[in-house]
Amino acid sequence: MKIIRTLLSPLPQKTIITIGNFDALHQGHQYLLDHLIEKSKKQKLMPLVITFEPLPSEFFSTHPPARLSSFKEKCLYLKKWNLDYLICLRFNKAFANLSAVDFVKTILIEKLNMKHLIIGEGFRFAYQRQGDSALLQQLSGLYDFTVDILPARFYQHHRMSSTGVREALAQNQFELVHALLDRPYTLSGHVAHGKKRGRDLGFPTANIHLHRKKLPLEGVYIVKVHGLDTQALPGVANIGHRPSIDNIPKPLLEIHLLNYHQNLYGRSITVEFIKKLRDEKKFQSIEKLKQQIHHDIEETKRFFT
Repeated sequence: MKIIRTLLSPLPQKTIITIGNFDALHQGHQYLLDHLIEKSKKQKLMPLVITFEPLPSEFFSTHPPARLSSFKEKCLYLKKWNLDYLICLRFNKAFANLSAVDFVKTILIEKLNMKHLIIGEGFRFAYQRQGDSALLQQLSGLYDFTVDILPARFYQHHRMSSTGVREALAQNQFELVHALLDRPYTLSGHVAHGKKRGRDLGFPTANIHLHRKKLPLEGVYIVKVHGLDTQALPGVANIGHRPSIDNIPKPLLEIHLLNYHQNLYGRSITVEFIKKLRDEKKFQSIEKLKQQIHHDIEETKRFFT
């Protein structure tokens, strides 16, 4: 899958397109993508996915909703659909000021040669979210394209949406999260060198910098770690600011693996979250912190036995 970030010249192929943030690629997104691929084969059109970096909510707000997946994670999920191209448009002031008509005309039609568009129910776009399905249907006759508007998807009474996933994570409903995503919730990254605080306490950790304005999880969790062995490895993870040690400004993901002592620096790992043990808190002393970490590890061991 080739990632296109700048639209320099028009595409010669006729295309079928879907557009969205695709944060976490939940089952609602997957339904759109399945429909995109199925219809592209029937109509002999090249399928394209358009997404944005930063996400619009991150551009407009200093306190955006928690981001569920990084751009790299999003790309890994999208590989399942064997796309030739992913269009990643930079969301900046100029883009935010683009009118809905200009977005359709200059980007979708003139640059991307769109003949069919697939959107979800309630889709809004362009300047002040003025573009909607009604406008798209009006423009379709003018610019010679067709539109499919797919209904929202539900699991029981839960709408499959990024907001729904965030709410389920906040309520520690990991089975519901799994149902909305059709997979466990994970975070991925490279193990980085740290200050060796965990090792000094007697509990060495693999540290991952997540580089997000806001995370959907915070606290101590039972986890499985993928990417180090043929099978997932059990562990306990903390996401937070380490208030008992140095109260770092940006949250860090720290994972202590059970019975695994190899060098992990630079390794790429994926952390699967299974159960929350507790919130992060500031302890009165380092000894109290060590006692709690020991208790967290013992509870994790019992979970896996």
